[in-house]
Amino acid sequence: MSLDRKKAELRLADGTVLSGWSFGYDAPSDGEVVFSTAMVGYPESLTDPSYSGQILCVTYPLIGNYGVPDDGVDAEGISLNFESEKIWVRGLVISDYSADYSHWDAVRSLGDWLKEQKIPAICGIDTRELTKILREKGSMLGMIVPEGVEKSFPVPDPNLDNQIAIVSTDKVIEYGSGDKTVVLVDCGVKHNILRCFVERGVHLIRVPWDYDFTKLEYDGLFISNGPGNPEFCEATVNHLREALKGDKPIFGICMGNQLLARAAGASTYKLKYGHRSHNQPARMLGTERCFITSQNHGFAVDESRLGCDWEPWFVNMNDGTNEGIRHKSKPFRSVQFHPEASSGPTDTQFLFDEFINML
Repeated sequence: MSLDRKKAELRLADGTVLSGWSFGYDAPSDGEVVFSTAMVGYPESLTDPSYSGQILCVTYPLIGNYGVPDDGVDAEGISLNFESEKIWVRGLVISDYSADYSHWDAVRSLGDWLKEQKIPAICGIDTRELTKILREKGSMLGMIVPEGVEKSFPVPDPNLDNQIAIVSTDKVIEYGSGDKTVVLVDCGVKHNILRCFVERGVHLIRVPWDYDFTKLEYDGLFISNGPGNPEFCEATVNHLREALKGDKPIFGICMGNQLLARAAGASTYKLKYGHRSHNQPARMLGTERCFITSQNHGFAVDESRLGCDWEPWFVNMNDGTNEGIRHKSKPFRSVQFHPEASSGPTDTQFLFDEFINML
């Protein structure tokens, strides 16, 4: 950090004020303050659309030491190094920022990248104390305020907006080629999900979150991850209910799990502080198999209200919350965690293979 660094504050809705230093874009920001305990993967996390509307606190103490890779897309138009085309977090909160980076793939510092994309950030924060506050009181609204800027509560609550409509594509996009076609409902899809399908030789049709996919010809249906409250996606749920009348395979991830569950008769609810990490243990019910999973969500499924033709598939071993559902006789299933990871463990990528084998 240079000697001319500028002071900044992180202010929470409960009155807590934590002082630090600004190292991103020099402007205030506000949003829902959440934390992730992942040790690596800040380029992937910051570009994950599931963080739309949120200020992210990364609990790992040293951030920025391996810099940021270059922009760029592959032959399919899929980002080479990020999980979307832009940074989606509204702000970043860390403890120790490393302006000096070292990595063979890096082309710029984290601070420079944040400034390019106009994302405020603050370092020098006691992130352990902040995490304790969020665990005890729950995720709450907050703001990053650089020195000399006037900004106060109240601020808009991003949970009252349809974040999925904000991050979803507004057009139909096709990727890959192959004998099998999968329609992907984009609720805020991570690009590694696109990569996982294309690498497996699937023709992928990506459609907006509220698109009536029931009129398309396809071999399988996929519902992606995404931010915010699933209750805003009644249009998607209605289309899913129509798809459930058929027999074509359906697979959902994260928000996809919540939307499929709602279509199956269950309800969803907001978690106190969510699951955002690379180390969430999810056990496959009926077995002794437990997988370490990557997760990023603030809502969960109330499986007690699932229809009689459905059953829980995975359970979180930390808090007992639902981590997946499946139909008892038809090829319909979903998981709350991220099999594609990026970043995080890839132990459950076999779920993509199982889905494709059903097509």
